[in-house]
Amino acid sequence: MINKVGQIMLYVNNQDEAVKFWTGKVGFSLISSEENEQGMKWIEIAPTKNCETTLILHNKKVVAEMDPELNLDTPSLMFFTNDLEKLHDDLSNQNITVGEIVDMPAGKVFNFADNEQNYFAVMESK
Repeated sequence: MINKVGQIMLYVNNQDEAVKFWTGKVGFSLISSEENEQGMKWIEIAPTKNCETTLILHNKKVVAEMDPELNLDTPSLMFFTNDLEKLHDDLSNQNITVGEIVDMPAGKVFNFADNEQNYFAVMESK
């Protein structure tokens, strides 16, 4: 039985720029960064250092060369925040593309784009 989500793989074109975006602009923490002898590098980030679920930033080109059949599309992710309006303003003020705040049956939500124009959603947690 699966009892938690451990890691989510994000395949990016530029790992260095992606880690700068997520840690410098969105406020994630760098958990670890490792590289093996074959030149494969993975960078682990998370909203907080104690977060159980982390994102792993992989180099899309390197992974595609290793496994051409692998689906490298960006997953549809929903993040949660306690202060949706503040996060929306903070991201907007950093020139990040953000959508309008929308009232949904489950709560307020907006989306934002990373530096590679992948979109992610954020919902206000209650």
